Amino acid sequence: MSIAVKRVYEPVAKSDGYRVLVDRLWPRGLTKEDAALNEWPKELAPSSSLRKWFGHDPARWEGFRHRYASELDDVAEYWQPLASKAAHRRVTLLYGARDEDHNNAVALKCYLDAWLKVHGPH
Repeated sequence: MSIAVKRVYEPVAKSDGYRVLVDRLWPRGLTKEDAALNEWPKELAPSSSLRKWFGHDPARWEGFRHRYASELDDVAEYWQPLASKAAHRRVTLLYGARDEDHNNAVALKCYLDAWLKVHGPH
């Protein structure tokens, strides 16, 4: 079906489908009930060193995406099940960052969309 990206602080919607937090750290001030997650695979989050290097600096966005993709290449056992789910139903990748355009959920969506385009649903 599709992969969506949404800030975890936004209200839960039925259209979110399968909700996945893709941050390594729990979002400040949010309860588990309010987050309404289906999954929180911390292994999909960028490494702490990459996250610190990026620092949500838009000037480092392309470098971040490239480095994050390299990290994702090594953890296919965590993202391939999500890609398979997304082929059949809506999957929403949730993030806590304020920047809606430059965050790991956006980068992960691009990575998964590209993989699905080449490999198709499994």
